[in-house]
This record gives sequence, structure tokens and C-alpha cells, in this order.
Amino acid sequence: MPSPHASSPTEPLNRLFAALADGNRRAMVDRLSRGPASVSDLARPLAIALPSAVKHLAVLEAGGLVLSDKAGRVRTYRIAPDAFGGLEAWVAERKAMWHRQFDALDALLAAQDTP
Repeated sequence: MPSPHASSPTEPLNRLFAALADGNRRAMVDRLSRGPASVSDLARPLAIALPSAVKHLAVLEAGGLVLSDKAGRVRTYRIAPDAFGGLEAWVAERKAMWHRQFDALDALLAAQDTP
């Protein structure tokens, strides 16, 4: 039986989806897509307290979406270079599967139309 603490291959994707499940976190990702920002800069437009913003950013960091740097008392966040790589691969796999199924259906229908 696997250990309950063992990481599954889908765990990074699960963390990414969980991170994107919250509207405030998606807004932060949208803001960071325009360039790096401090915690204060990210919290201000959302009208949330700094501790709440820090918690949201920790979830985004655990999800592999953002990276942070600290200079003095200011922590600055930025989008991770391959933030959406896992998501893009997951979507591409499903898209390819659907295309194969539709191609098979198309071939079946074409064969039925042939006398």
C-alpha cells in the first residue's frame, strides 16, 4: 500500500488547479502576467488584508505558478517561467484524445456511406 505522504504524478497538476480555483488568486496571476509586483501591489486592488494576500500567494507558489524574491522587507512576486506548462500538456493530451475519437467516428461514418 502506498504511503499517504507519497506524492502522486498528478499532484503538481492538482496543486495548480487548486491554486487557480480562487478568484483572488486568478486576479493575482492576471496582474503578475503584466510584470512583477509586491504583496501590497497585489492586495490593494482586491481590497484584501496583507496576511490574506500572503496566504493566497503561498498557494500560488506551491502550485508552481509564481516565484518570489525578497529584498529587505519587500517580497516581490513574478510568474514562474513554465507556470502553465503542466496545464498546457494536460489540455493537449485530452484534445488529442478527442481528435482521435472524432477521426475514428468520421472514418466509421464515411465507411457506412460507401455502397
